[in-house]
Amino acid sequence: MVTDTLNFTTQDFEYVRHGDRGLALRLYRPTGPGPFPVVIDLHGGAWTNGDLSECRDRDEVLANAGLAVAGLDFRQASDGYPTSSADVNAAIRWLKGRAGALKLDAGRVGITGQSSGGHLAMLAAMRPADPRYTAIDVGAAGVDARVQCVGMTWPVINPISRYNHAKRQRAGANPAGWVGDIPERHDAYWGSEANMIEGNPMLALERGEKVETPPAIWIQGRPDPVHDYRDPDSPLDLNEPERFAANYRKAGGAIEVLYIEQATRSSNTSSDPLAAFFRKHLL
Repeated sequence: MVTDTLNFTTQDFEYVRHGDRGLALRLYRPTGPGPFPVVIDLHGGAWTNGDLSECRDRDEVLANAGLAVAGLDFRQASDGYPTSSADVNAAIRWLKGRAGALKLDAGRVGITGQSSGGHLAMLAAMRPADPRYTAIDVGAAGVDARVQCVGMTWPVINPISRYNHAKRQRAGANPAGWVGDIPERHDAYWGSEANMIEGNPMLALERGEKVETPPAIWIQGRPDPVHDYRDPDSPLDLNEPERFAANYRKAGGAIEVLYIEQATRSSNTSSDPLAAFFRKHLL
């Protein structure tokens, strides 16, 4: 089904099938002939819940800014790491391989994500050729999953750090309310601490892994103890956003960290600078 608005259309596609389960993407395209640059958008939910509908408000802002956007469904906790990364990689290649028919520009592709989706977005950008992530055949031979830029909104960039952070908070005399079942969600998706360390953009940089480092932005609300905190296991006296930015720049990448008011983060306060970032790098 195609839905039209004044400035863009939306259309749902099945981009991959796992047995009897198909996964969808919702493509927002500005009106006009194209071809349009496209941004892949990944919802949050601690790798265990959520769906593409959660991307809607952000994707409408991006579409109104002249960008095509594809909000994704992908496998989550019941399937475990690295299934989400394999689905994201497949979706990028699926869109590139059908760019002509979809009025997209395969040479102008970005990726974004919120919270755990921000983690998945950066991991996809860093490791576009990882054989575990490229294993799904989407009928686009010779097409790669590289992206030109990455926009993250309060990502869980360091899964093992956030896991330990939540467990420390829970063990304290007055556990923070945000902790909830976060450790259990990490366990459900990652399966082991070893996986939280391996599939980790922060630690990939710190251990000197050869990764892609396209231009990036980290948009972070404050105060936000869930995503903006100092890891006591790190030798750097920096909270996670600045720690990651320092590592990213050291590896040769350009990244901006933009702080906004936490109370207004789920609004145009975050969506507008995200749109400006993608317009700068893709239009």
